[in-house]
Amino acid sequence: MLRRLGRHGLRLIRADDPETGWLVRIALTVLLIWSLALYPGVESSFVRPALLVSFACWVFWMVADQRFPVPARSCLAAAALAPAVVSALPHNGAAHLFLYGALFTFVLLPRMPLWAILGLTGGLVVVLLVGLTLAGHGPTALLTQPALILLVVLFSLHRREHRLRAEQTAMLLEQTSRTQEAQARAAALDERARIARELHDVLAHSLGALGVQLEVAEAQLTERGDVGAAAERVRRARRLAADGLTEARSAVAALRVDVPQLAQALDNLVAVHRENFAAEVTLRIDGTPRSSPPGVEVSLLRTAREALTNAARHAPGAPVSIRLHFGPTTRLTVENPVPPSGCPDEGYGLIGARERLALVGGTLDARVVDGVWRVIAEVPG
Repeated sequence: MLRRLGRHGLRLIRADDPETGWLVRIALTVLLIWSLALYPGVESSFVRPALLVSFACWVFWMVADQRFPVPARSCLAAAALAPAVVSALPHNGAAHLFLYGALFTFVLLPRMPLWAILGLTGGLVVVLLVGLTLAGHGPTALLTQPALILLVVLFSLHRREHRLRAEQTAMLLEQTSRTQEAQARAAALDERARIARELHDVLAHSLGALGVQLEVAEAQLTERGDVGAAAERVRRARRLAADGLTEARSAVAALRVDVPQLAQALDNLVAVHRENFAAEVTLRIDGTPRSSPPGVEVSLLRTAREALTNAARHAPGAPVSIRLHFGPTTRLTVENPVPPSGCPDEGYGLIGARERLALVGGTLDARVVDGVWRVIAEVPG
């Protein structure tokens, strides 16, 4: 129980304002009561009424500051002015305690307007000068007392400005942290959407086509008994599965942090194609290679793979030329001779490549130009 109360008390202390909070107010109130009751000179006919007025204004400010801030802070200013009237009298230590305690608190209060602080300071200086003159004090006192008031106010304003800057810095850091968290969350959502899109494209296309081939093969076996046609469908399904596995690996590679840059990835793709199909493939890179977002690089790489696959399927053994140009846009061009059987139709592979490029703001054009089948993929930046 005591430990719980202790923890609760520590939380309250940490949450309290270290300069104008309740702990400081209570401590000052106790000190004012002590000085009012025991300090020498309070019994003077002028001092005690002034200090009682100051104490009453102080108590009203403590009680009403949250609900009625304007009247309460006006009373706090009066709590500083009342002891200033009698501070020139002998044995005036209690009056100075009331004066500087109320003045410190008034200046350090949050959101206290500067005009109110300057007004109270001017009023205190005038009251002190009048009181010191009437009490017969010399030039030293006339200079020292107002100068001390000004020093107290300047120190308090400096401290207040420091606190305001610290609070603004803390708020700015908190806002920056929240903004960074929001940006990180948005980036994570974008990345998840990209992952979902990549996997959906691969799985929907490959598994859908694979399912169709297997259904046809099953129908040919069970309804027609055509083993040869069913075997051909199974071989097609196997090729689709292999192509789907390649696409899935490409999608996974796009999510890795160590994906090679586009130029290097194309060089690797060309080397694999030469080895698998014994075809002549030339790769030319123009401009200064630069990094692009993963989605852009994967879309261009898949377009190149699809063009090489079509070249191997429709024009086996024919030379293939690949050109990657880095300029205002990134442009990939793949060319191979048109096969004797004629121009190949644009299959699902190129349609999927066009859709992927459209998602990253790119375009794809596939056509015959001067007896050459040309595929051009272009993305901004």
